[in-house]
Amino acid sequence: MPATLHLPAILAKLADAKVIESAGATVGALVSDVATRYPSLAPRLRDADGQPYPFVTFYLNDEDIRFHGGFDAPLADGDEITVVPAIAGG
Repeated sequence: MPATLHLPAILAKLADAKVIESAGATVGALVSDVATRYPSLAPRLRDADGQPYPFVTFYLNDEDIRFHGGFDAPLADGDEITVVPAIAGG
């Protein structure tokens, strides 16, 4: 199912794109596809076990995926996933 992954500027540099069209039945499948196509993004989007980091939030159509099954959240045609990494500083 085609969906759109929106990356913040810091991650977009690694893919040379702010928006990536991809497909997958779940958010995790879509992230896996993107990680395969853009290997430099892989360690920024998920841990070594393929799970999302607690400090990187994924929004599916403006809703946090943690409340919808995490990477198991199902996707529909036209869904939009937005990646928001935590930023530290003072």
